[in-house]
Amino acid sequence: MTAFRNPDAVARMRADFARQGAMSAMGITVGDVAPGRVVLDMPFNPDFTQHHGFMHAGVITTAMDSACGFAAFTLMDAEAEVLTVEFKANFMAPAKGVHFRFEGEVLKSGRTLTFTTGRAIALDCESETTVATMTATMMAVRGMTG
Repeated sequence: MTAFRNPDAVARMRADFARQGAMSAMGITVGDVAPGRVVLDMPFNPDFTQHHGFMHAGVITTAMDSACGFAAFTLMDAEAEVLTVEFKANFMAPAKGVHFRFEGEVLKSGRTLTFTTGRAIALDCESETTVATMTATMMAVRGMTG
């Protein structure tokens, strides 16, 4: 991809991630950070399943949204914060596994809008299955406090 526009991008991204109660509540952690790319990890948790025992679509989209948003954030300037403008998710397989990985990647980064793609992958002892994909548009917002 490209280089970080802000030398403190990773530290800022990790600090903002740590302030998200939703990520903490779901047991989601940062797996990897690179310019324009973020990987999040989550162990299976039966508290977040739907009635068939699969991870709930809301949990999957929440995690992909965060992966995409933080991927966009890594390429923003030091004065910017990130907010989601829109996203679309497609589910391709039941979200069943012992562990889940959520990858967010920047397709095009602009001053205000950043276009991203995401992927949710279910892992078990023997295989990896892409269970969902996402396209998302993120907005750089400046002048926010708190």
